[in-house]
Amino acid sequence: MTSQKASARAHTNIALIKYWGKKDQQLILPMNGSLSLTLDHFYTDTMVEFNSAFTEDTFYLNQKKFDATKVSPFLDLVRQLNPQAGYAHVISKNHVPNAAGLASSASAFAALALAASTAAGLKLSRRDLSRLARRGSGSATRSIYGGFVEWLPGTSDQDSYAVPIDEKVDWDIEMLAIIIDRKQKKVSSREGMQRVVATSPFYPAWVKSTNTDLIAAVKAVKQHNLKLLGQLAESNALRMHALNLSARPPFSYFEPQSLVAMNIIEKLRSQGVCCYYTLDAGPNVKVICSTAESRQIISALSAAFAPEQIIEAFPGPGAKLIEC
Repeated sequence: MTSQKASARAHTNIALIKYWGKKDQQLILPMNGSLSLTLDHFYTDTMVEFNSAFTEDTFYLNQKKFDATKVSPFLDLVRQLNPQAGYAHVISKNHVPNAAGLASSASAFAALALAASTAAGLKLSRRDLSRLARRGSGSATRSIYGGFVEWLPGTSDQDSYAVPIDEKVDWDIEMLAIIIDRKQKKVSSREGMQRVVATSPFYPAWVKSTNTDLIAAVKAVKQHNLKLLGQLAESNALRMHALNLSARPPFSYFEPQSLVAMNIIEKLRSQGVCCYYTLDAGPNVKVICSTAESRQIISALSAAFAPEQIIEAFPGPGAKLIEC
C-alpha cells in the first residue's frame, strides 16, 4: 500500500435505555442491552489516510494536534484486518462538545471505524462496522445506524453489535438538547461505570430492570408510542443516575440547572404536554417530545435558558462516506 484515504461522517446517538457498565473492559461488552436514537444535529467528520511513507500515527481533532495514543490502539484493530495498512494520519472535527454527555465518543469512533476501514481497503458489513466501532466506544456501536437502534450485548466480540429498529423514522418525535455545560465532565463515563459496577449494591437490580425496560421500549418504538417510550426513558435515566449516588465514593453528573430543566419538563407534563427528559453521563438534559408540541416546550424552557442553550434535533442518519 502506498497511500489510501477516506472520509466519513457519523452522528451521535442518545440512549433512551442506557448502557452503564461493562462485563469485558477490553472488548467493551455491556452488562445489558440498550436502545438509542441517532440525532441529525450532532456529528463528527473524520478523514483517515494510510501512507507507506508515514513513520508514525498522527491525530488532529478540531485543528489541534493530540497524542496519537488516542487513536492508535483502534487503528491497530484495522491493521490486524489488513496488515498492509501502515501508519495513518487522522483528521477529525467534532460538531458536538467533547465529554459533556452528548455522545461525542459515539460519533467519533463510528466515523473513525468507517473512514479507517475504508481507507485500509476493507469492505465491512454494517454489522462488522458496528462491532469495530464498539471497540473504540461502546455507544459508537449504535451510531453506525440511523434512527432507533438496539445494541445486542452478546457474550463475545462476534455477537455484540447494534441492529436497526426503525431507521427511517416517519412519526412525530424529536429531541431538544438543553446545554447546561459544554466543559469536560469531572468523572469520565468509563471511570463512572467501573465505580458503579464495582461498588453499588443496587447494580444487579439495575441490570434486571433495564433488560425489562428494553423489551418494552422496543415495543413502544414499533408502536410509535411516544408517551410510553418517554416514560421508560425518563425512569431508566433516573435509575442510572441513582446508581451513581449509590457508588463508593458517590458522584453525580447533575448541576443545579439540570434540575431546573427537569422541573420545567415535569411541570409541562402535569399540564398535559407529552414530554419526558433523559440525561447521560453529563449535566445536559435531553427532552423527548413531538414536533407538534416542541414550540410550547421551547417557550417554557426559554424562561430559564438562553436561545443558544436549546437545540432542536431530529432523528438522524447512520454513518456514511463523504468527500475527502
